[in-house]
Amino acid sequence: MLLESIKRGDTVLEAKGITKRFPGVLANDQINFEIKAGEIHAILGENGAGKTTLMNILFGLYQPDEGEIYLYGEKVNFKSPLDAIEHGIGMVHQNRKLIPAHSVIENIILGHPRAGNVLNLKRAGKEITELCDKYGFKIDLKAKVWQLSEGEKQVVEILKALYRGAKILILDEPTSALAPPETKRLLESIQIMTNDELAIVPFITHKLPIVLEVSERVTVLRRGKVTARLETKDTTEKSLAREMVGREVIFRMERVEVEKGKPILQVENLSALNDKGVLALKGVSFSVHEGEIFGIAGVSGNGQQVLAEVLAGLRDAEGGTLLFDDINILHNSSLERWLKGIGYIPSERVDVGSIGDFSLVENVAMNYYFDKKYAKGGVVDYKKIRKLTEEMIAEYDIAAPSPDTTAKSLSGGNLQKLILARVLSRKPRLLIANLPTQGLDVGASEFVQNKLMEAKKERAGILLISEDLDEVLSLSDRVAPMYEGKFMGIIPGGEARREVVGAMMAGLKPKVDEI
Repeated sequence: MLLESIKRGDTVLEAKGITKRFPGVLANDQINFEIKAGEIHAILGENGAGKTTLMNILFGLYQPDEGEIYLYGEKVNFKSPLDAIEHGIGMVHQNRKLIPAHSVIENIILGHPRAGNVLNLKRAGKEITELCDKYGFKIDLKAKVWQLSEGEKQVVEILKALYRGAKILILDEPTSALAPPETKRLLESIQIMTNDELAIVPFITHKLPIVLEVSERVTVLRRGKVTARLETKDTTEKSLAREMVGREVIFRMERVEVEKGKPILQVENLSALNDKGVLALKGVSFSVHEGEIFGIAGVSGNGQQVLAEVLAGLRDAEGGTLLFDDINILHNSSLERWLKGIGYIPSERVDVGSIGDFSLVENVAMNYYFDKKYAKGGVVDYKKIRKLTEEMIAEYDIAAPSPDTTAKSLSGGNLQKLILARVLSRKPRLLIANLPTQGLDVGASEFVQNKLMEAKKERAGILLISEDLDEVLSLSDRVAPMYEGKFMGIIPGGEARREVVGAMMAGLKPKVDEI
């Protein structure tokens, strides 16, 4: 089939009987899958269902143990991503592949065959600007990547693939770290791409409303197998979740009522700088009580990350008071805070929450090497840590062949379960949970939220930071919308209305009768 003869609706990429095994894991099991020109095809499944493995095979990162791939009707065998790129397939990975110190244009042309030995930035800039105009992207090509928002970084990744001539674009969790306005702009650009008949978008996501909004077809994977092939117009969020998980899923948790105890954390006039040296936390004051979930709602980049790092002891404050059990811990180290009973679940589960090349046992040991029950004279008792890790794997239903599995081998949801298990096993009196369900499927999100509720029942004070407004409203006893480093107010959870909190997240002060 000639590329020039392809029209909307034609099958352009087909996988037949794809099987892929890893030690102890059957990641893909006889998968059949097809992509048509001009469509958005969503791939759904729980964390670890085999979605990313399948896409990595289509992109040449992995070779299948069994099965065949057909491109435009002809059998192909991709030995590397370079083979896939040369055949017009691009992939935007969930974890960014950008160099922060380089500019946008440098990241886009880096490694491109047309770049040659002498870079022609003027020509490249003109070509990239034409792509931006065509698909509705707005980006400063001269800006350094470290200066960009998450949405802008995602645009750079997509432009990088399009600049290499991608006609089939694989997007792995493209909106997982984006704020709602960034998500809206990205989806608009993706729709424009599909109007260009040769821009085909296999779309991996856990966000079911987005699937229903933008895709025409859905393929659901469960434990490495295809369990459903659906027309999006014929399905619902509940039915998709049921296909993914194999059971009914609770979308909105009921708030558990627990008698609130004394203030365990008291914050007064706390200020701090971000990585750019700009004041990002501006005199924040609040308290968290025993048996309470205090929820912070906000769009990414409004100071939540800085606040979490200051509270966890990972970032210095510029000023203010930080009392834990009436003792000022502002200058205490993160380890000293751990020992006092402060637990921290970071938003960056890969870069901060774990060490990818370490086994699960070694990752658990990182929270126990100072515990006399598990270490003596600076020597860790790995036999005890291993037993503890096995108990965590069983209790938290972590899909791992053994405790010796490396952390980087786990799916995002299973890695988050490991981090959650490691932190909650120490029974923290205060838990700082920063984006604990970001990028997780509906089943894993439900599991994490239930564990937070259990910790609350055990009288822990919980600071929940989330960009999912529904999550904050359903779990929190009090809600603090955050905008540009400040709280716009603190509202009792039972009285917090979605439209009011959403407006406060955008910097709008509510009227007295609206709260």
